[in-house]
Amino acid sequence: YTAVPRTRILATGGASHNKTILQVLSDVFNAPVYTIDTANSACLGSAYRAVHGLVAGRNVPLADVVRSAPEPRLAVTPTAGAEEV
Repeated sequence: YTAVPRTRILATGGASHNKTILQVLSDVFNAPVYTIDTANSACLGSAYRAVHGLVAGRNVPLADVVRSAPEPRLAVTPTAGAEEV
């Protein structure tokens, strides 16, 4: 599987604390995997979309709404040669 250039995976929830699972994701999708240290992070996307909906009348881009999101940290990168397996 080849992801589009600059693909990043953001892993949240309990499995995001397991480096082995994150490494498998990274190798399968040949993309770096990032995590964020935020409680209930799985609902963050919905929350930011809701805020975006509230400010829609002011033509505020979604990118501006999510600027306050916690910065993801790089957890793992693809293993060299994994895409060939």
